[in-house]
Amino acid sequence: MANTITAGNATNGGTAISSDTSGTLELKTGSSSTTALTLDTSGNLQMNSGYGSVATAYGCRAWVNFNGTGTVAIRASGNVSSITDNGTGDYTVNFTTAMPDINYSASLSFSRDPDCPSGNIATNNATGGNVAPTTTALRVGMYLFGVGGKDVTYINIAVFR
Repeated sequence: MANTITAGNATNGGTAISSDTSGTLELKTGSSSTTALTLDTSGNLQMNSGYGSVATAYGCRAWVNFNGTGTVAIRASGNVSSITDNGTGDYTVNFTTAMPDINYSASLSFSRDPDCPSGNIATNNATGGNVAPTTTALRVGMYLFGVGGKDVTYINIAVFR
């Protein structure tokens, strides 16, 4: 038997929260009672959020915006305790709460500083020279082709799992 909490009704665009004996929790909204959000028995959060169907959401587990020049400094972050400066253009992002395993994905963006020579594009290496990620940290490197390590002013990293 389903348990339902309703605010408003289907004719005036109300909201309903329901759970059945399977343990799945659903949030339905609008006059068509379209499922907007589900929490399944495995703890997976599923949502539509304008994508056309309800699917599992994969959250950003950590993110950071930091200055990689001079004294390395975090501007803003979530689940990042600190940045370690390992040398020119070589940084370690330390997580506040460990990842469940090392099978996460990191996305990195950075500024191309004005002093980069023409034709020498700054590149990134999300494993910092083939250093394996760990559950507690991720090493990243910033390099110029043919030059080597390069400190960069604006570095942004997001980690998904």
